[in-house]
Amino acid sequence: MKRPGVLPSVVIVLSAALIALIIYGVVNTGADTSLDAAARRGEQPVAPGASVALPRLDGDGSISLAQLRGKVVVLNFWASWCEPCKAEAPVLERAQQRLTAAGAGTVLGATYKDFATESRRFERQQGVTYPSVRDDQLKLAPKYGTTKLPETFVIDRQGRIVAISRGQIDEKFLSAALDRALKVPAP
Repeated sequence: MKRPGVLPSVVIVLSAALIALIIYGVVNTGADTSLDAAARRGEQPVAPGASVALPRLDGDGSISLAQLRGKVVVLNFWASWCEPCKAEAPVLERAQQRLTAAGAGTVLGATYKDFATESRRFERQQGVTYPSVRDDQLKLAPKYGTTKLPETFVIDRQGRIVAISRGQIDEKFLSAALDRALKVPAP
């Protein structure tokens, strides 16, 4: 009588271990919160994706964070179908006016999983004057761990994140974040 070989048993055990590892990875995959953790520790991480150039929503070329280096940037991920995005639009517009008046920077909107026509309609309805880019292929949002809207990242003149909001912002948050960012000199 021939005994079963060791090889089939090893293959079964290794297959089971691989399946368990895949299941563990799928279950424990969540949003990337490494930027949030660094900010909580008081660090100011470098804003990721500086070289990613995205098309402007108005169709007039593209913008990257690298082009805005030396300026304060309020990077806001939004979509026309997002109710909290509508509610925070006036706060962002006031920040744009403050940054423009000081010659210090800009708000930069980045649309997230939205149709361009709907995004442009949103901007008209909300009276948005700051530039927006289209991140419909998600080249920038994942670098920030963005999965829900709205999300806002305040970036200082040296390209470091000084404040993060994962959710609707208010005047108090954004004013304090801009105060911190504006204190940092240009590189």
